[in-house]
Amino acid sequence: MQTQMMQADQIERKWYVVDATDIPLGRLATRIATVLRGKHRASYTPSADTGDFVVVINAEKVKLTGAKLDQKFYQTHSAIPGGLKEEPYRLLLQRKPEIAIEQAVHGMLPKTRLGRKVEKKLKVYAGPSHPHAAQKPQPLAL
Repeated sequence: MQTQMMQADQIERKWYVVDATDIPLGRLATRIATVLRGKHRASYTPSADTGDFVVVINAEKVKLTGAKLDQKFYQTHSAIPGGLKEEPYRLLLQRKPEIAIEQAVHGMLPKTRLGRKVEKKLKVYAGPSHPHAAQKPQPLAL
């Protein structure tokens, strides 16, 4: 018996929708990263993009446990000395809540060409509506 290596064009991609209301950020990100990568399938191949698309709605209602709202910071750097900007997650979730989920999922994906390709299949929206109704996304059980 031989192990079959799936090619990216052999995979039938599905679309999933996730409601992030009151779900802890880390648990949400791990489940999304698993589906994006394709590890939930029996035909998972590490060197190929075998994952599905994920649409996250209600990103503004994601939950951070403990004191992470004030102690966890979103950091950006302009590559100029002294160009570090920090913003607590409490303010980030008010200003642009999509970034919190995108960054959490990004940290769980490989930092390679494949990881960048997989990351493009994640669509995050702050509110309850999304423009992907034509793809007929199915709810993803967390």
